[in-house]
Amino acid sequence: MMWENFRNVFRIPEVRKRILFTLGIFLVYRVGAYIPIPGINIEALSQSTLFQTGTFGLMNIFAGGALRRMSIFSLGVMPYIMASIIFQLLTVAIPRLEEIARQGEEGRQKINQWTRYFTIPIAVIQGLGLIYMVQSMNEGAFVFTRGALFIIPGVITLVTGTIFVVWLGEKITERGIGNGISLIIFINIIAQLPTVMGNIVRILRTGQLTPFTLFFFAVMAILIIAAVVVIYQAERRIPIRYARRVVGRRVYGGQSTYLPIRVGGVGVIAIIFAISLLMLPATLAQFIPHPFTQAVARWLSPGNAFYYVLYALAVIFFTFFYTAVVFNPVQVADNMRKYGGFVPGLRPGKPTVAHITAILTRVTFVGAIFFAIIAILPPLVNQKFLYNSVPFGGTSILIAVGVALDTVQQLESHLLMRHYKGFIRRGS
Repeated sequence: MMWENFRNVFRIPEVRKRILFTLGIFLVYRVGAYIPIPGINIEALSQSTLFQTGTFGLMNIFAGGALRRMSIFSLGVMPYIMASIIFQLLTVAIPRLEEIARQGEEGRQKINQWTRYFTIPIAVIQGLGLIYMVQSMNEGAFVFTRGALFIIPGVITLVTGTIFVVWLGEKITERGIGNGISLIIFINIIAQLPTVMGNIVRILRTGQLTPFTLFFFAVMAILIIAAVVVIYQAERRIPIRYARRVVGRRVYGGQSTYLPIRVGGVGVIAIIFAISLLMLPATLAQFIPHPFTQAVARWLSPGNAFYYVLYALAVIFFTFFYTAVVFNPVQVADNMRKYGGFVPGLRPGKPTVAHITAILTRVTFVGAIFFAIIAILPPLVNQKFLYNSVPFGGTSILIAVGVALDTVQQLESHLLMRHYKGFIRRGS
């Protein structure tokens, strides 16, 4: 049945073109991930463990290994994501920006355009920090030329690479399948699977890892993925009824429906926002070679207990924050009232808003706690039992599963529009 559904996808010319276009963009991106910036000593850098652990190891995962090679796509989409975080915060804090964001598609396009512009200075700062760090470490063995001849071309190349990657992501969103930026992160995570398998085989051969431990981790990974899928699909349904209205000779309303509130509605965005925010101190520390800043960078690096606590709190915060941004109970209640809708047993207005807010808070709390646990549990297991052989953990699983589910749902919508059966079975 699943194979038949995939065949149906490729029978639709429009969907087939979108899928092939998306795969073509992936190919372009993966080729660019292997093109180094000017002046870098790839052989010396490949022997270093600089980008295999800690904050930079995490950045390397989201760049699909491009950071370890110091390729033109080393920064990936992280500057764009940080710019998006800043504008999300400003939209809530500045009434003028909030008013623009509520202007529909035109307002969103303005905010997106400003986000693109703001991506450039962030990419310059991150590029400078990365270039400065690479040329100063190991007595300059990672570069052929030091100073301005390496810094200026390197920063220009990295910033240009980031702009090009963001453009590729937007083209996927426009002409492909799914959200382009999320899919680029997804393909980068998947690209690390061969490295993971090689690391596991290596530590199995050396005897550091027993087959039982590997089996235990595999079972836990399957259970975590299953739990993530369940949470992403779970929703709390608020029943809604619409009063009957007679307009001329036609009768409108009179039916019952529901308002779905998803438990994992903003999971991927909250995780990406949290991890991008925690990467910022490690980048800024490269400009301030002071013992205090270096200590802060170590505290906020994966493997440190303080990092995991702060990471969990950041995930919880951004889950609530982004839920508040995308879901406004007052606006939802007003729209229901305008069209004659009401929650059974509640009067329209403040009682309905309070009811929706209470349910939204409880559902968001469950999702936030779940995402925080999943984000920190696999890395701890990896560190204690797998000797950091698996470069990604709960964060990568959450992002990969969330993006995969969103993409499958988009494919399913295309199938259902053309009277094909979808991928996801639903209860009667």
